[in-house]
Amino acid sequence: MAKAFTVFPMKRTDITKIVSLALKEDVGRGDITTNLLVPSIHKSRAIITTKEDAVVCGAAFASEVFRQLDHKLHVTFKHKDGDRLRKGDVVVCLEGRTRAILTGERVALNFLSYLSAIATQTRRFCDAVKPYDVKILDTRKTTPGQRLMERYAVVCGGGVNHRFNLNDMVLMKDNHRVISQKKERLSDTVRRLHCKTHKKVEIEVDHLWELKDVLEAHPEMILLDNMSVPELKKAVALIRRSCPKGRRPLLEASGGISLVNVHAVAATGINRISIGSLTHTRTAVDMSLEIIDE
Repeated sequence: MAKAFTVFPMKRTDITKIVSLALKEDVGRGDITTNLLVPSIHKSRAIITTKEDAVVCGAAFASEVFRQLDHKLHVTFKHKDGDRLRKGDVVVCLEGRTRAILTGERVALNFLSYLSAIATQTRRFCDAVKPYDVKILDTRKTTPGQRLMERYAVVCGGGVNHRFNLNDMVLMKDNHRVISQKKERLSDTVRRLHCKTHKKVEIEVDHLWELKDVLEAHPEMILLDNMSVPELKKAVALIRRSCPKGRRPLLEASGGISLVNVHAVAATGINRISIGSLTHTRTAVDMSLEIIDE
């Protein structure tokens, strides 16, 4: 059986670059309000708390915000990425120059609220499919330019990353298949793709009647797009009848999957469930920063 995709680490250089762009966007030429009202030598203690239950994500980004503004500022995270938070939990403690705390407040909160939202939503899906041996995957339906962060947040929530970009693997969708089948048999196409790329091949099918033809091509993965739960059950049964246990392709369900039906989808015996809403539909986790001592 082909293995699911592995988790990638966030590189320090990527975090530094992303945070630098965010600060440039938000601070502009300077925080005129803070600089006019707060003396440069003034110091404070502050905390960031969550106003709702969540899975935290974005510690490295928030820390980098304050590091770039004042490397002497003390930033202490009380929880690591992937931890569950309860309403009222202190996430971060800050101590140092007040200007850096106030100037970086919104950018740090944006990173934490945004990435924690993705991690929290992913964890909800992962919890919903227990106790089935199925992976929750993200998709390429990400915010342009922010895929690295969003995929990292999915991992923190317990999910698994799908292909990062179009070069990672071969994924033949219905339009690809229509065009290629005019030239050669699907099995010949898959063999050719393997020889040329040496990468995994996944083929999308929209209907059960297509599945038998696709099986003859021996792809590592098959994407079952927008199929109902009864159709997914039939697909799984067909795979188990047709393929020896050690040579079965991974079956991936996608399309129309929500927290309402994901448990039923997982119960069909599917291997992977890819969900675009992990990254393209989210509600920010409510967090706030308060000065607690001067």
